[in-house]
Amino acid sequence: MSTIEKIQEELDVLVQETRKHEIILHNDDVNTFDFVIDSLITVCEHTPEQAEQCTILVHYKGKCAVKTGDYKELESKCTRLLDLGLSAEIV
Repeated sequence: MSTIEKIQEELDVLVQETRKHEIILHNDDVNTFDFVIDSLITVCEHTPEQAEQCTILVHYKGKCAVKTGDYKELESKCTRLLDLGLSAEIV
């Protein structure tokens, strides 16, 4: 019988991790549900269902992550939400 020797090469793979950021929308006593829903659909490209769920979470929990991504991508969206009078931040 012959022995078959298997050679396994180890490869080091460099993986660049990019930290994901979130836009956090905070509750306020100024804007209506419909306005917040419409804003999330327009700015964050939510479906109507997503926007409604986020709006309900913001109302009852005080805040909700409404968009996740790279900081550069989120910066303009957060600015647009702020310009609309919503309370938002990137974390």
